[in-house]
Amino acid sequence: MRRRTLAAALLPILLLAASACSSGDEPAANASGSGAKGADKVTLMLNWYPYGEHAPIYYGVKHGIFAKHGIDLNIQAGQGSGATVQAVGAGNADFGWADTPALLAGVEKGIPIKSLGVYLQTTPASVQFFSAKGYTSPADLKGKTIAGTAGDALSKTFPMFLARNGLKLSDVKIQNTAPASKISAVISGQVDALLGNANDQGPTIAKKTGKGTSAMKFADFGLTYYSNGLIASDSELSKTDLVDRMVKAMSESWTEAAKDPKAAVDSMAGTSQQLPAPEVLRKQFDATLQLLHTKDSTSLPPGANTAADWNATVQTAKEAGLISTAKPVSDYWDDSVALKG
Repeated sequence: MRRRTLAAALLPILLLAASACSSGDEPAANASGSGAKGADKVTLMLNWYPYGEHAPIYYGVKHGIFAKHGIDLNIQAGQGSGATVQAVGAGNADFGWADTPALLAGVEKGIPIKSLGVYLQTTPASVQFFSAKGYTSPADLKGKTIAGTAGDALSKTFPMFLARNGLKLSDVKIQNTAPASKISAVISGQVDALLGNANDQGPTIAKKTGKGTSAMKFADFGLTYYSNGLIASDSELSKTDLVDRMVKAMSESWTEAAKDPKAAVDSMAGTSQQLPAPEVLRKQFDATLQLLHTKDSTSLPPGANTAADWNATVQTAKEAGLISTAKPVSDYWDDSVALKG
């Protein structure tokens, strides 16, 4: 009898301990909302481990914007936009944050998924290097060795960037490099530059080396297309009320975070073991804020897209070989709930 009584007394303690130990392999990569009573529990998978671009999402959680819209948001780290597209399409996450070229390629492969609005409407795609190298135009890249990753959107659009500036792919040497190894390849001098996003690697390289970095953006030299935004599976899109609230909460989070970049970056503190230093996050976020609109969407809220910009992106993807067939925009973008341009 005494043993049964002792076991009963210990049960709540054991359950509490089990709960505390059930946070998974990468607990710091997640962030969840307030758990407000009656709120819908929603999972959002990022395109990568958290970095400055994601600050508005964490801001929206910390400052109750998602909760206000009845959403208890759990943010999960990703392993690349392609993996996020697959995970969301398979129902392993409710929503995703992913690159539009990856979404287009996913739709072509039959993954049942659509965009609910692109936020980085000017591509951050760029060639990044130490500022001391003095590259100012694509012509300066001739004969240089550049770290790239075979098969990704950057490697497929880079030849278009070169062609629009009078160069051929054979004018440079591409060194096939894993995404996580590009930074070290530049720092060690194995390559002259890397293909990456202007709001990502540069500040990290500068922090690690104490040297200035520069980014030659594709968009500044005649080539742009939609980049990262909110995605959902076709089955999730049937939950029209939830999707509508998620879209509104996301756009409001970006609007408010842009007003207070420091608070936005501060909202990310402690969210991931891989989180860059605060000063790196701030530079990444500041660079991200320059990418939110095209000339046709400057008067629209964050995440509001135009059919013309979508058409241009689809055509660019086809020209680059990212997709073989250009389908109607409605096959990629669901504007029935999304913010409309």
